[in-house]
Amino acid sequence: MLVGTSHADDAGVFRISEEEALVATVDFFTPVVDDPYRYGAIAAANSLSDIYAMGGEPLFALAVAAFPEDPRVLPLLADVMAGAADKAREAGICIIGGHTVRDREPKFGLSVTGKVNPKAMWTNRGAKAGDAIVLTKPLGTGIATTAIKWGICPRETEEAVVRSMETLSAGAARAGREAGIHTATDVTGFGLLGHLTEVLEASGLSAELTLREVPVFPGVRELMRRRIIPSLAHRSWVPGASVLHAWFGSPPIPGGARDNLAFQQVKVHFPPTLPPEEALLLADPQTSGGLLLFVPEERLGPLMEALAAAGAQGWRIGRTQPHSAPEMPRIRVA
Repeated sequence: MLVGTSHADDAGVFRISEEEALVATVDFFTPVVDDPYRYGAIAAANSLSDIYAMGGEPLFALAVAAFPEDPRVLPLLADVMAGAADKAREAGICIIGGHTVRDREPKFGLSVTGKVNPKAMWTNRGAKAGDAIVLTKPLGTGIATTAIKWGICPRETEEAVVRSMETLSAGAARAGREAGIHTATDVTGFGLLGHLTEVLEASGLSAELTLREVPVFPGVRELMRRRIIPSLAHRSWVPGASVLHAWFGSPPIPGGARDNLAFQQVKVHFPPTLPPEEALLLADPQTSGGLLLFVPEERLGPLMEALAAAGAQGWRIGRTQPHSAPEMPRIRVA
């Protein structure tokens, strides 16, 4: 075993020879969109991301599904599987089996096995002081998918977020390998702050994050200013509904964002005037989020060129620094 559970890496790694190791991961979750086909594609892309975050290439996958026996819902599993199978095919692999159980709430995902050269794999312990930090997808999927469930997400925002969640990180990982990056991780349930902190702690570093450079999906900040009572979200005919929303509603910020921030804020220095919504956005749990790539400053240009050539995006959002004192925050937001 080269990588296990001790450092919160994205996947496990098991060496089978001097030149080859297996990379293994599993992930599944409840629906984040209404379309079952796109839900399956998103779940597959999300599961595959862990392999790419280790610098590996996927080999095959097994499906993991939990579905109710409700005759109105069970047939949708075929569409979910079709979306996952098409996304796996795009990644160059097959889903060769799987397992299903009965459950009251649908859940779906993949267990993915990949390969990597042990000498070239990425872990979350390889970042160096002075590295540029590059993010390959915008933030805001947790907020947007909550708004989708409430029926208040603008169509433009919904389409941008769903399209991003469906997008494989294969091109971004390939660009990282070409540029010779030090380490990587993907941004998922613990949000940008949580996953960045994991790398910084494992590498013995701190970082400065430039807020204005952090990409955010269009319309997400506007959604964070809306106040909605979820049970009345689809009942505009209720007398005084707009007043009730304004007085008693809440923004579509998932509970996971607040939990993440409560846990992470002791390790982060925020500007005194930073609006609370901006801090929550940095802690927003992502589904099929982007990769965080750590690259020496002199290789930043080649990395950005490689990302563009691979059809992927990239934003430089900060840089790493030495962590000179235990009482220092791990992340300083500027």
